[in-house]
Amino acid sequence: MNHNSAKHPGRTISFIVSAILLLALALVPLYAVMASEPFVVTLITRILIFAIAALSLNLILGYGGLVSFGHALFLGLGVYSAAILSFHGIDNGWLQLLVTLAACCIVGLLTGSIALRTSGISFIMITLAFAQMFYFLFVSLSQYGGDDGLRLASGSKFSGIVLTDPLTLYFVSFLLLCLSLYGCHRLIHSRFGMVIRASKSNERRMRALGYPTFRYRLAVYVLSAALCGVAGLLYGNLTQFGSPSYMAWTTSGELIVMVMLGGMGTLFGPLFGSVAMILTEEWLKSITEHWMVIFGPLIVIVIITSRLGVVGMLQKLDARRRTAYAPATSEQEQP
Repeated sequence: MNHNSAKHPGRTISFIVSAILLLALALVPLYAVMASEPFVVTLITRILIFAIAALSLNLILGYGGLVSFGHALFLGLGVYSAAILSFHGIDNGWLQLLVTLAACCIVGLLTGSIALRTSGISFIMITLAFAQMFYFLFVSLSQYGGDDGLRLASGSKFSGIVLTDPLTLYFVSFLLLCLSLYGCHRLIHSRFGMVIRASKSNERRMRALGYPTFRYRLAVYVLSAALCGVAGLLYGNLTQFGSPSYMAWTTSGELIVMVMLGGMGTLFGPLFGSVAMILTEEWLKSITEHWMVIFGPLIVIVIITSRLGVVGMLQKLDARRRTAYAPATSEQEQP
């Protein structure tokens, strides 16, 4: 047996499951064409976009220990950046992306500078308050539809690529998800990421060691906001509609559930969580109109059973395999 497999037998299961999931997602358009089910592409595109949004939340929630109940604010800013510019006849995707990043970074910097001076329930309530402020701001903008929302006049165009085309949007979302996963992996294993994770465990000790933890946390908060805004830009092209409801606290709650369901503080947790939550939701909706009565307890059972959700279950399988492998290895090593 390979020496690395012997040393880390448990990692193999998690890696294989994650690789299979990504491969399956890459093959979804092919399945949709062969099965003549174009709706599948739209459904999985929604999963990919929410996976990116949940991945952005995981940066501050899973690795930073910051429970934000207003993260949907940045999703909504991304949606409205595309919708409002499109309303004024600007369909240049690069300009829309620039506006999205600028809006999310500025709002993230301002709100984060205030919210990060608190902790615990105070942080939760401040992030919720800021999200609700922007929610009611967009409700009051009657020029852009107010509470009724705003239709996307035309899709975002990136050098001839129009995101409202279902297959184009799917592959762009899949590519951005893969890049986001790679970027998050590099970030959390960098010196910057180690400071963020250490601050989650003991911020006072990190400050005593001379690390400006506030600046580190503010930086990751702004980065998280920008990534969520990109997901919002994609989501606006998927729904071809912008609504203040995208900023509502219920959407932030859904993102938190996705992170917890998949596994907080794990790289693939948000992806597993978005897949599990959205597919289960669609399945239960097809069975009964009272699907939430069933869905709620299912989430509770998963989280109680495994502290790290789906990834935690995989880790339990890893541990069992490691335990079963260890005695066999010991017997083989005996003379």
